Amino acid sequence: MSHFTSEDEALLQSMLRQLLQSVKEKITGAPSVECAEEILLHLEETDENFHNYEFVKYLRQYINNTMGSVIEEETEKCTSAQNQGEVSAYDTLVQRVTKKTRESKEYREMMHALKNVMMVVVESLINKFEEDRMHNKELDSKTKKEHQSGYYTDNCSDSDSSFNQCYTFMSQEQLQLLVERLDPIQPKEVRQEAVQTLCSASPSDILNSESWPNLRKHLTMSLSDPDATFSEKILRFYAKTFSSSPFNMTREVYTSLARHLELYFLSGECSLRISAGLDVSNTDINRLLKKVRLLNEYQKEAPSSWIRHPEKYMEEVVESTLSLLSVKQEPNHPASPDFLSPVYFLALLDIKAVWFKKWTHAYYSRTVVFRLLEKKYKSLINAAVQQCLDYFEFCKAAVNKNSRVNDFSQQRCSDKQDFSYTGPELQYVYFVHSLCLLGRLLIYKQGRNLFPVQLKNKKDSVSITDLLVLFTQLIYYSPSYPKTALATHTGNYSPASLVMEILQVFCDQTGPTAECLYNDAVIDALLHPIQSLLSGTEVYINCLETTLIDVADILARIAAADDGLSFLLYGENEKTAREDSPAAVHVIVQFTKKLLHDDISLLSGSEILPVVKGAFIFVCRQMYRTCKGLQMLIPYGLHECIGEAWKKVNLV
Repeated sequence: MSHFTSEDEALLQSMLRQLLQSVKEKITGAPSVECAEEILLHLEETDENFHNYEFVKYLRQYINNTMGSVIEEETEKCTSAQNQGEVSAYDTLVQRVTKKTRESKEYREMMHALKNVMMVVVESLINKFEEDRMHNKELDSKTKKEHQSGYYTDNCSDSDSSFNQCYTFMSQEQLQLLVERLDPIQPKEVRQEAVQTLCSASPSDILNSESWPNLRKHLTMSLSDPDATFSEKILRFYAKTFSSSPFNMTREVYTSLARHLELYFLSGECSLRISAGLDVSNTDINRLLKKVRLLNEYQKEAPSSWIRHPEKYMEEVVESTLSLLSVKQEPNHPASPDFLSPVYFLALLDIKAVWFKKWTHAYYSRTVVFRLLEKKYKSLINAAVQQCLDYFEFCKAAVNKNSRVNDFSQQRCSDKQDFSYTGPELQYVYFVHSLCLLGRLLIYKQGRNLFPVQLKNKKDSVSITDLLVLFTQLIYYSPSYPKTALATHTGNYSPASLVMEILQVFCDQTGPTAECLYNDAVIDALLHPIQSLLSGTEVYINCLETTLIDVADILARIAAADDGLSFLLYGENEKTAREDSPAAVHVIVQFTKKLLHDDISLLSGSEILPVVKGAFIFVCRQMYRTCKGLQMLIPYGLHECIGEAWKKVNLV
């Protein structure tokens, strides 16, 4: 059994603790088989990883090798008896096979042999337990001698996994002593010695102890210790706890880490500025990013388990996160607009806001998230909207001046390593994070209820329609590149691609979510490039062909839904339709005819012009699939244009 892992040792130690409590006999004696079976059954019900342990796999294989032939033989006998009418039901068959197997000679021999093996294992664990207790008693004097000789070792694992080390049991007295020695007022040597002990202790013992509340305060303060090695060990303890403890325990560790970061950003020692950029190779910045990364990894894992715990536990995690991300400098502070807040660091590590997507996926958790956003942290939404508006204004101004907008989404695709971010790059990362967060938020009714929002530097409030118009305009005002080049880029973070993802999700929804798009203002923004080309006005659009293909994609998705088709055919309100603003169908068909006649000079000679034509023909097809749509399109003679274009292609 030497091939067992430390997970299996932890499992055996857990069994041992339960056996010690339940068996009223000498510990060196043989625990009853019935008691061991009950404990294994309990562990199977409560531990979701039970069947992955090597110890459990060993037991299963051992039983299969020893009893497999006996079970098969008894099954054949009982099946034969069942066919002859002696056995009448499947349940009876299972009971008979089980009974015969447990009464067999092989079963008794197997249990005897297994009991002997387990006795050796239990005795080994007990001896180790006693040795660890003696080791802890000698630890104080031994460590002092090591420090005097200049020798200091780190028993904490350097890897991300906490399963490469053995844990030692600690009594309440030892834990209380540990808390006292980790107090920031203690000498450095005493605290270093205490953190060594902390790293070798079982996280569950620490978190379940009466001393944990005081210890948590000390750990939160210790994370700010100027000694990088010391604070790094505290962070490793946090990582080990996250990976090996249940949610009801780890939530307190998470809130401790979030509180530490919040205090750091609120303190005067944080002097980071957006305009100065960010050098991630800097030791202090690297340490800060490690802490935020650990926080973010937990954010993405927690939703898989928090539904099994009281809502208040989840609310603690959510609120501590939103409180951290809402940190801002005082408005009257001279550097307030340039403050590099925690949300920028989170955006660097989780640019597409996957954490928010996971938190809002289930109704159980998004109810809490949206409630807290509405009551206490709406400033987060306001800041995200403001960031999107600022980026749009920046792109629009650059396009109108015919100046090139830097495409930050593709600047880091080269193999050359760059360990720093400029101010504009940081702003762009936060913009992408804000865009993804808002796109996710608008999918849900509770999220849409947070609008309209009032921004400080804007007189009118920003509604959902305003935001969707903004998203749509980003398709053609932001940097873009040909569709043929798109396949060469992985992890594309261009604004147009991200907006397309958001709008496609809207189109695929039903009811109120999709209806947000069925708005004259949104469709007018979507048709703006087409109307500009039809009227012959000057077009300030990045990569026109790509923009037209994206517009056609959204129009086709809208036309695929009955309500969306009705909107394209008749407008937002059929009865009050205006002559100076014809329904979208007329604009789309007229533009498609011009495409087929090659009557748009800006697109002449384009390699992907056939793709653009195909995209708009498909939009028309989605509209004439119904009688109403066909009736609307017949006067334009679109079928004749398609036929002529087809003949022209075949003649080439």
